[in-house]
Amino acid sequence: MDPLLLGATVAVVTILVLFSGVSVANGLLIVAAGFLLIFDGFRSLELMPEIFFGKLDNFALLSIPMFIIMGASIASTRAGADLYEALDRWLTRVPGGLVISNLGACALFAAMSGSSPATCAAIGKMGIPEMRKRGYPDGVAAGSIAAGGTLGILIPPSVTMIVYGIATETSIGRLFLAGVVPGMVLVGLFMAWSIYSTWRYGSVETLMRSGTYTLAQKLAILPRVLPFLAIILGVLVAMYGGYATPSETAAVGALLCLGVAIVIYRLWNLKALWVVLRDSTRESVMILFIIAAAGVFSYMLSSLFITQSIAEWIGTLDVNRWVLMICINLFLLVAGFFLPPVAVILMSAPILLPIVISAGFDPYWFAVVLTINMEIGLISPPVGLNLYVINGIAPDIPLKTILVGSMPYVLCMVLAIVILCLFPGLATGLPDLVLGPAV
Repeated sequence: MDPLLLGATVAVVTILVLFSGVSVANGLLIVAAGFLLIFDGFRSLELMPEIFFGKLDNFALLSIPMFIIMGASIASTRAGADLYEALDRWLTRVPGGLVISNLGACALFAAMSGSSPATCAAIGKMGIPEMRKRGYPDGVAAGSIAAGGTLGILIPPSVTMIVYGIATETSIGRLFLAGVVPGMVLVGLFMAWSIYSTWRYGSVETLMRSGTYTLAQKLAILPRVLPFLAIILGVLVAMYGGYATPSETAAVGALLCLGVAIVIYRLWNLKALWVVLRDSTRESVMILFIIAAAGVFSYMLSSLFITQSIAEWIGTLDVNRWVLMICINLFLLVAGFFLPPVAVILMSAPILLPIVISAGFDPYWFAVVLTINMEIGLISPPVGLNLYVINGIAPDIPLKTILVGSMPYVLCMVLAIVILCLFPGLATGLPDLVLGPAV
C-alpha cells in the first residue's frame, strides 16, 4: 500500500478509536499494534515492550511529576484566593481593576500550578461571583477566567513545554524562556479586551470597586502570597543560572511548595497531603503512559515509512512557507478541539518539527505557536475543558454564554499568533539573550 494512503488510513482509524471512548494511551497502543501486526507480522510486536519502556528511560521525565506535585500542593490551599485578593486590594481603584486582578491572578496562579483547570477553579470561585456582583457582564466574568486559565500551559514552568522538549529533543530551559514574553502579550491582549468589553456593555462605575483598602491592609495579604512567588522565581533563577537541571529544580520547587503549604496554610492533615500525592501520581502516570504509548505509535509510523513519506511529500509542495504554516496551524487547531494538548504534541510534533525547520522556522518559536493553538482548544467546543470547569463553578451561567464570552479571547489568541509571525523575536529573543543563540 502507498505510504501516504496508509497514513491517511492510520489517521482515520486513530480518530475513530479515540472517539470510541478509549483512553488516549490505550488508543494509540491499539492502533500501533494493529497496523504493525497487519503489515509487519508478529515479529514487529516483540519490539513494542522495549520501545514502550525505552521511551520512559529519560532523566528529563522526572521533572513532570515534580512540577505536578508543585502545582497540586498550591492548588490544594487558599493560595489562589489569596493571590486574587492581594491583586484586588492593590488594583481596587484602577478602572477595570477587578477584571485585571482576575486575569493577573490567573497568569500568576497558572505559572505556579501549570494546570489550566486548576487555575479556572481556584480563581473562578472567587472572581466570577465578585465580578457579577459588581455588574460585569456574565460573558466577561466567565470568559475572562476561562481564557486566563489557558495560560497555565504557556507560562513557565509548563508541563506541556516539557513534553514538547522530550518529544522533539529540544532544550526545556529554552522552551520555558520562549513562553515568557508571548505569555505576557496574551495577558495584555486579554486585559485590553476585557476592559473594552466592560466599557462597551457597562458603565464607568462598573469598572470601579466600591470602597478602598488602607496601605496596611494591602501589605497584610502579601506574606501569604510572596513565598510562592519567591519559589517560582527561585526555580527559574536556579535553572537559567546554571545551578541545577530542570529535574533538580523541579524537585526542590515541589519540596518547597509542600513546605509552604504546610507552614503557611496549615496543611497538617495527613489525609490532605495524601490527596495531593495521590492526585499528582495519577496525573503523572497518565502523562507518562501517553508519552510511552506515543513512542510506540511513532515507531509504527516510522516503521511503515509513513512519517518519511509525509515529510517528503510536503517538501515537494511548491507553496510559500507561510501558506505551509497556515495549514499546520489549521491542523493543530482542529486537533486541539478534540484531543488534550499532551496527546497532540506527542503525536504531531515529531512529524511536524523537521518540516517546520526545513521551511526556515525556529523550533522554539514553533513550540509557542503550537502551545497557543492548544490553548484555543481548551476554550473551544466540543472538548473545551475550561468551559465545563467554569460551568461547574457557576452553573447558573448557561454554557452558551460562557462559550460566547470566551470567543473574543480565542480571537486574541489568533491575534497573538499573527503578532508572533510578524515579530518572532518575541519568542526567540529572551532565550537567545539568556542562553545565547541556539546551535
